[in-house]
Order: sequence, then C-alpha cells, then structure tokens
Amino acid sequence: MSDAIKHECGIALIRLRKPYQYYIDKYGTHLYGINKLYLLMEKQVNRGQDGAGVANIKIDVPPGHRYISRYRSVASQPVADIFQKINKKFRKALKNNKEKARDARWLQENLAFTGEVWMGHLRYGTHGANEIENCHPMLRQNNWRSRNLVMAGNFNMTNVEELFDKLVSLGQHPKDEVDTVTVMEKIGHFLDEENQRVFDRFKGIYENPDLSDIIEDNMDLQRVLHRSCRDFDGGYSMVGMTGFGAAFVARDPAGIRPAYYYADDEVVVVASEKPAIKTAFNVEYNQIHEVKPGHALIIDKYGEYDEYEFIKPIEKRSCSFERIYFSRASDPDIYNERKTLGKLLIPQILQEIDYDLENTVFSYIPNTAETSFFGLVEGIEEYLAKQRKKAIMDGILFEQDLDRLLSFRPRIEKLVSKDVKLRTFITDDSQRDEMVSHVYDTTFEVIRKGVDNVVVIDDSIVRGTTLEKSILKMLDRLGPKKIIIVSSAPQIRFPDCYGIDMSKMKEFVAFRATLQLLKESGLENRVDEVYAQCVAAIESGNAASINYVKALYDPFTHEQISDKVGEIVKPKDLKAEVAVIFQTVENLHKACANHSGDWYFTGNYPTPGGNKVVNKAFVNFVEGKGVRAY
Repeated sequence: MSDAIKHECGIALIRLRKPYQYYIDKYGTHLYGINKLYLLMEKQVNRGQDGAGVANIKIDVPPGHRYISRYRSVASQPVADIFQKINKKFRKALKNNKEKARDARWLQENLAFTGEVWMGHLRYGTHGANEIENCHPMLRQNNWRSRNLVMAGNFNMTNVEELFDKLVSLGQHPKDEVDTVTVMEKIGHFLDEENQRVFDRFKGIYENPDLSDIIEDNMDLQRVLHRSCRDFDGGYSMVGMTGFGAAFVARDPAGIRPAYYYADDEVVVVASEKPAIKTAFNVEYNQIHEVKPGHALIIDKYGEYDEYEFIKPIEKRSCSFERIYFSRASDPDIYNERKTLGKLLIPQILQEIDYDLENTVFSYIPNTAETSFFGLVEGIEEYLAKQRKKAIMDGILFEQDLDRLLSFRPRIEKLVSKDVKLRTFITDDSQRDEMVSHVYDTTFEVIRKGVDNVVVIDDSIVRGTTLEKSILKMLDRLGPKKIIIVSSAPQIRFPDCYGIDMSKMKEFVAFRATLQLLKESGLENRVDEVYAQCVAAIESGNAASINYVKALYDPFTHEQISDKVGEIVKPKDLKAEVAVIFQTVENLHKACANHSGDWYFTGNYPTPGGNKVVNKAFVNFVEGKGVRAY
C-alpha cells in the first residue's frame, strides 16, 4: 500500500517424523530440513523484515551433547544471513570429514542444527527497538530437558500489565513488561508445574535417569496451554518446542492471527500462509489445513500429532487485513477475494466519473494493489458487456455507433511505478518532501490534459500522507481533469491491537476527517463527551465493556467522511479535482465472507481488550500523548 504499515509476524515449524538418517538416505543430503525451513521463511519474508530467527531441537542425543541450536539476526537480509551462517558451520565441520556427511549419528553428535524439530520466525516489530534481544525464537533454559522451552509467535496481547502482575503473583521476577516476555514466562511457569506434577506421580515408581523419559512421555501440553492462555486477551499464533522434541502451535479463540499446517508420513509443517507450505513441499492446497481457533496442533516426542482444544473458541474473527494486503495473493482464495474487492467498487467509481469511460484512464499504485485492479478491470468489462447487450436489444443504434460500442475497451495504463533504488536521505523537511515525491516514477503522454479522469486503486489509505506529499502531486503533473483515488479497503477508523502497527488515532486520515466534520457541524462538544466517558471508564476499570469512540463517527455518512478525506489529502497547489472512494464494510464482508475481522473499520473488537485499547488510544490523542495504548 502507499502508506506502509508494519505487521507482526511470520511463523514456521517443521517436524521430521522419521529418523534423521532417513532423509539423508532418501534425499541424498543432510540439509533436507534446513532447505525446507529456508523456503518456508523466504516465501513469508513479506511478513517480517526487521529480523529473523531459527531454532532446532535434536531428539534423544546422548547426555553431554548440545541439543538446542538457535541463531537470530537483525541484518538487512536476516533470513539469508542466518542460513549463510548455518551453512558456513556445516562446511567448516565437514571440510576434513567429508565421509561423515551421510552419517546421521555423527552429524547429530558433532554439529548444531541437525535436529528433527525446526522453528523459524520473521519479525516486523510493532514494539521495542530493532535489536537481537527482541527477535524470536525466545529460549527458556533448564538443565532438565523437559523444562526447556523455545517459543516464537505472531501475536500482540492487550492485557500485558495484567499478565505481568500475574507472573509477579506467581512468585516470578520478569525482566521486562512486554507481551513476548510475559507470554513466554507464563507458559514456561505452567510447563514447570506440569513437570512437577508428572514427577510427583511417578517418583516412587521409577528411578533416575529413567524418570526423565517417563516425564517426557506423560506431559500434557494441552493442559499446559489451557492453564497458561486462559487469561490471554489478544490475537496470537504461537509456536513452541520443548527440549525433548514435543512441539505445538496454539491459535487464539477468535482465530485473529493465521496458522496453517500440512502433514504426511515424513513431516508435519506449520506456517502463517498456505502458499509457503505449497511451494516448500509441493502439495495441493486442499491438503493444507487451518489450525482451528482455540485449538493447538500438538506434536509429541514420537511425531504423532492432533488438534486439541485448549481454550473455548468464540466467534471467528480472522483478520481481514490478511486478505486485503498482508498475505501473498498467490493463495487462490486470497487472489479471488482481492479481485472481488476491486470489482465491488465499480458502482461507486462509475458514479464518480459520471459514467464517462471514454475519458477515464484506470491504473493502480504498485504492486500489491495489482490483484484488486484486475478485479476492477473485470468489473468494468462486465458493465460494458451489459451496456452492449442493452443497446443491441433496444435496436436504436446506427451501424457506426454499434461499431464504436462493440470495439470500445477501457483505457488501462501503468501510470505509477516505484523506483526501489531511490532512497531519501535528505533530513531537511522541505527538501525531503520533494525527494519523496520522486520515489515514484510516472508515465507521461498517455493522459489528455484537462480532458481525462484518472482512477488509481490502492490497497488501503491509512494516514494519507503519501497521497498528499507524493502520489497526488505526481499524478497532477500528467494534467488530468480529475484524480480519483480508490481504496479496496474501507476507512480505517480505529486502532489495531492484535499485531498490526496501527495504534495511534491521530495517524488515521478518516479520524482526522471526522474531527473536521465535527468542528464544521458545530459538534465539537462530542469530542469532550467521549473523552470524559473514556476517562471515567478507564478509572472505574470498565474500559473493556464499550467502545465509546464509535460515537464520534455516528453523525456522518460513509460518503461524507470520504469526501472530507479527499479535501484533506489534496495539496493546496493541485490543479486537478480530487475525490477519494473507500470500499464499504458491507462489500468487504461479501468479498471476504470467511474472514470477518473488521475492528479497525467498524470498532467491533473481538475481545474485551480491544475496547480498552481504543478508549485509551483516544484519551492519549486528546492528551497529546504519542504512545501506543497497550
């Protein structure tokens, strides 16, 4: 999208279900697991470029040998950096031991990253500095194999303070008050308790070291997750590995964050997106399953797996932004949904251009809006087909008019392309705006000056600053009569608190437009009223019950807010007329029927913590605090 926003994060898990030697013999390489994980991560690199991490567990190596390996990186290309380091480690170890490259036992006893359980993570940081310590996987170590825990996740919790206090009440001393630490330590605490429960059950029956194996065989990870996650409020897909090789992926009860898996006799694979699994393992889409909300896919020490409910599912509200923007459009379902989003905008576009297709050029802001653009074009073609049919059936056309109608095609041009090589290092604000406007290149001499309309579709309009400072100025140089910016997503009115970096009210151009409308309508007192309600709710501990901020939008129609957005983003010196069209929420639900998470558009949050966050975010805005509300 033209207004870049960040998203947290991407996960990957591979469990090799056969002995390590099996893959060396069948595939002729000791790098089978490494190569598959690399593919899974590279095919999800769109989900996180701030950092990456990889961890590996060896199952049943003798005592005295390292069985957990981990690398993390915040390099400019973190995935490549990690796997280059792993490969370098292999090359160095095998330089004088080439004959050992096909000996699984030697490899596992002498080389890191030769285990059967693999975890990968891609980070887009919505909180915390871009430092190695903030990269997943996180590791909780212990000298008992069954008490070791490695975790990574795609999650944000809205109740971090409560989770922190809970850890303190349990007797812990957390090193930081962030959701990564609180989640890790909470699950780790109950993993310890589960160890103790099983130990107490069998300690009089078995002697050490046999007791260690008995504990690992009898641990109930479903119980651990139930006890750990029952007071989580947020969206999450969390991947975990224990030191003895059991693993899990747990998904929140509303299914906000995505998780998919594939399994056969050789592997169990988990990823945030289906195309990554399909590419890495060459399987059909119908073989890839969605982890059910409120369920965990649990893989035991022996590679057996199943889904288990660990928390009661609620109404499924999976994130619609995954469908609009974040996930790759190579997923056939997402591809069709994005095309439908474009097609459903046709009535609004035709009305805005007064049905003047002859003098209208259609384009898109690269590159992620391309699929919705295809749907838009398809919708125009369908409209034209209906017009041709009507004209022929009415029989009122002269031959030359019929020829013109039958041969007419919508005017489609690539007007905007991003120069990925250009970087804006100028720090002076006046010069920086000028430089930013040249990050995009334009195609000249295809627009008839003062005659043509230009319709440009984008995935979403969040802040509107890129439109104002570069896109509109750039398009205006082409000399159009009117510029219509079309968003395939509805108006973003409320903050996200489940993983997307959209947490501050002042950043939303739809919110700023609403404030102006309130002022122009003499309804400014409504801001004070909502502020007072939010403050009272926060002070009384009832902020999670109602989203009071909704009331700000109630006096105005979808169209009124869209028109005001158009006024806000139009630079003062722009010659062309400007209009902004947003997708409607109703059409969003038509296009993405199975993914109804729409809280950033409607304010209807799937968890109580969402209401608390939006009320706090509005208080922060009024009080001029530039911090996120969770």
